[in-house]
Amino acid sequence: MINMLVVDDEQDVEVLFKQRFKKELKDGEVRIDFAFSGKDALHFLRTLNPFDLILVLSDINMPGMTGLELLRTIRVEFPMLKVMMVTAYGDENNHRTAVSYGASDFVTKPVDFSQLKEKIFKLAGTN
Repeated sequence: MINMLVVDDEQDVEVLFKQRFKKELKDGEVRIDFAFSGKDALHFLRTLNPFDLILVLSDINMPGMTGLELLRTIRVEFPMLKVMMVTAYGDENNHRTAVSYGASDFVTKPVDFSQLKEKIFKLAGTN
């Protein structure tokens, strides 16, 4: 099973992901938790026991702690985690920064969910 944490300040993302991953959730292939800020994501990660999360999927542009700041903290505290960054801004600067901070992959909004699923299963090593 792929356990992932989706981090986005837009709460409608939870409904969208649950719709788009309906089959995978039903079949027990995927478990998705949600955090609506970088701070909430870190709290969630720090309280996991046992640590069984495989992937963090984080928006870059969020108020407060940005996704890039979250990525830097995750790399220090949870180096084994794979982190995929999602942004509405597909500019090279964000891409370069995300890669330099250790992002496993980079996805641009609007998200192509077929492509996203392929990337997630590949990163998780189940494909």
